[in-house]
Order: sequence, then C-alpha cells, then structure tokens
Amino acid sequence: MADPITKLWQQRYQGTLQGVNQCQLSWVSLTPGKSNKVIVIVNGRIESYCKYQELFFDLINQGYHIYSLDHRGQGMSQRLTVDPEMGYVDQFDDYVTDLHTFITDIVKPQGYQHLFLLGHSMGGAISSLLLARHPKLIDRAVLSAPMHGIYLKPSLRFFAEPLARFNDYIHRQPTYAPGQRSYYPKPFANNPLTHSDIRFQWTKTLYQQQPQLRLGGASNRWVWQSLAGARASILEAKNIITPTLILQGSADHIVDNQAHRHFCQQTPHCSQLVTIDDAHHELLFESDQYRNIALSEICNYFATSEQ
Repeated sequence: MADPITKLWQQRYQGTLQGVNQCQLSWVSLTPGKSNKVIVIVNGRIESYCKYQELFFDLINQGYHIYSLDHRGQGMSQRLTVDPEMGYVDQFDDYVTDLHTFITDIVKPQGYQHLFLLGHSMGGAISSLLLARHPKLIDRAVLSAPMHGIYLKPSLRFFAEPLARFNDYIHRQPTYAPGQRSYYPKPFANNPLTHSDIRFQWTKTLYQQQPQLRLGGASNRWVWQSLAGARASILEAKNIITPTLILQGSADHIVDNQAHRHFCQQTPHCSQLVTIDDAHHELLFESDQYRNIALSEICNYFATSEQ
C-alpha cells in the first residue's frame, strides 16, 4: 500500500505552458477537495516540483491547494543547451516572466480568495522580482533562504561576476563555470544543504529513478545572470508592497544571509526576517528540528492574512 505522501502525489495534475521564446514549461497542481486558498511554490536551482512531494502533503493538510512550476532549463521543463545537465539561462528575467505567465494564465483564473507565494533559494530571488514588478498580484509571500546574494569566499566576491561574463563572452557558447561539471551524486557527509540524511538520500534516489530531472553545475552565463538577478532583487525591493517573510538558516553557506538584511532594509514596512539557528540552506528539507520551525512560520504567516 502506498504511503500517504505517495498516495496524494498520484492525484496530481501535470500541465504545460509556453514561456519566453516558446520554451515548454511543465507545471503541477494538487487540488484535493475544496479550498479558497492556494500556495504557488517556486523551487530553486537544480530542483523540480517532483522533489517537493512531502512539502505539498504538509501544506495540503493545512487546507491549501498547491501549484508549482519547473523553471526553464531544469526539472520537467525544456532544457536550453546541448548538454541537458548544464544549468543555463539566457536572461534571469526570463524566469520572472515565466512565473508571471504561470500565475496569471493558470493559477489566477481558478478564482482563489487567497493567493500566496513560497519561493526557495533561486526561486526566492525570482519571487522577489515578481513581487517588485507586479505589486498587487500576491496576497502574502514567504521566501526560504532566498538567493538575494550568493555566498562567496572573500577572494571571489568582486571577481565572480566579471569573470563569468568574460568566460561567457569568449566561448560564445554555453560552457560550465570553473569548478562546475555535469550531474554526479554527491555524498551526504559534510554536505552544505541539510542535516537530514533521510531527505538527502530521498532526493538522490529521486534523481536516480528519474534521470530526466538531473541538473549539474552552472554555466558561466547562469553565474553572471544570477548574480545580476540577485542584485536586482535588492535594488527593486523598494517597490514591494506584499507582506513578505524571509526565513534563513544561520549555518547557510549557499546564499548570503547578509543580503537578506539588505533586502529587508529596502522593504521595512512589509518584510520580516526569521533566523533558524544552526539550520543549513534547504530549510524545507532539513531535519525535523529545523524544518518544523520553518513550516510553523510559513503556516502562521499565511494564516494571518486569512483572518
């Protein structure tokens, strides 16, 4: 007999839509029973909505319907390079436009009374730009470890973006950034993402069972476009009027936690920042002692809007 999470996942609806430049994008919805509230979940780099089955289950049990989109170049959506495992985007803004199309064409017509947004990591940066450029679209948002800046060693902080721009220019075709390569299964020991061995191994197994989901290292183009996108998410934050909660792990070495503070300084009337002590980057895939805090913060924040 299937476990409850798998049983719910089997009820999903998967659809497609055309994004920027006719890119085929894949999306999923889980809408059991009736609900007047929906959460659009925006995943991070290398991820797919297939990875979020446990989170969907938890949020649906709180009475929400769920919609989620796989970004161009990853997950179940169309890949953009000859090497399907290379992380690539032509323009970071394409992610934002795709998400706006998804919400306005697919989600909004369903007529939910409450429309919420939950973005993780790269999806948090994409969500931030969406909130800034379409201020009345979303009722309330939560950003989990958003990529408002990338955690870099001091020696790389000022050189990463110009170096990636230069490498992208001289090669004239998509190439892996220095130190990046195609997908390979990484060990759990000393990983910077999560303390949860069970959730880490579940994700690895998912990519083994569905190799079409795999994504490896980032291209030079993705690096400089994403650093520019992260910077824009802070510069444009002053335009955000949507109440927004930011969650960060104090032990996150993937994104720059200081950038979250800069973001909040730009949106003091609508942003809150909660730090989860000792948590790594993937707050929604962390050990229960950290993940439960994140889930409680998310559900409480969205529930406040419904009162």
